[in-house]
Amino acid sequence: MSPTEPLIALEGIHVQRHGNALLTDVSLRVLPRQIVTLVGPNGAGKTTLVRVLLGLMTADRGVVRRRSGLRVGYVPQRFTPPPSLPMDVDGFLRLAGPSTEPQREQRLAENGAGDLLRRPLRALSGGEMQRVLLARAMLREPDLLVLDEPAQGLDVQGQQEFYALIARLRDSSGCGVLLVSHDLHLVMAATDEVVCLERHVCCVGRPEDISVHPEYLRLFGRDLAGLAIYRHHHDHHHDLHGNIVPDAAEGRTPHD
Repeated sequence: MSPTEPLIALEGIHVQRHGNALLTDVSLRVLPRQIVTLVGPNGAGKTTLVRVLLGLMTADRGVVRRRSGLRVGYVPQRFTPPPSLPMDVDGFLRLAGPSTEPQREQRLAENGAGDLLRRPLRALSGGEMQRVLLARAMLREPDLLVLDEPAQGLDVQGQQEFYALIARLRDSSGCGVLLVSHDLHLVMAATDEVVCLERHVCCVGRPEDISVHPEYLRLFGRDLAGLAIYRHHHDHHHDLHGNIVPDAAEGRTPHD
């Protein structure tokens, strides 16, 4: 796979419904090993753009180019299993397609959720469910991982660890990532490129450039001007509750 050949490229996308323009001349691309974050206020067209990208909605104009044989893993904004659903995590992961139990265990372990395989879905916390959804997406061995506001409902520490986890999975698998979020301060620290959307592309660039761009500040408030982008250097891990796990080699936490 060429590192300069896009996994997916959207060019000049227009979507109109009931006389309203949902997207106007939107272009976006994701390269292998690249994390692209799509940000924008509510109603900016982020979900519409993701639906077009996934092939769930047809654009009125524009082109979607997918690399031949592209495999996509998708993590939705939320998933709430019915209380009466008699299924554990292992059964839920099996629905993703053919896999062995060791493969399912490995994907959970990669996400810091190795002890959840036999846990009933209805007993999972919000953070645990997001890790299970991510493991399910990674079972497809995707070339492109698409996440729609995956850290919604997590506290700040949980968000930091979840975004760091996504970066680690990108590094280990080589997949490209499209991340949709409104958690700007934290998400932008884990991304290579930011696309700011308000039914059209307002600005595109590196996080440190977008954070001071006039269009970004117009959308999200001048109080964000000069806000330092959070950089969390992960020389350690957290458990599912956000607690720091001691470094195995040193027998202590790196923050000591």
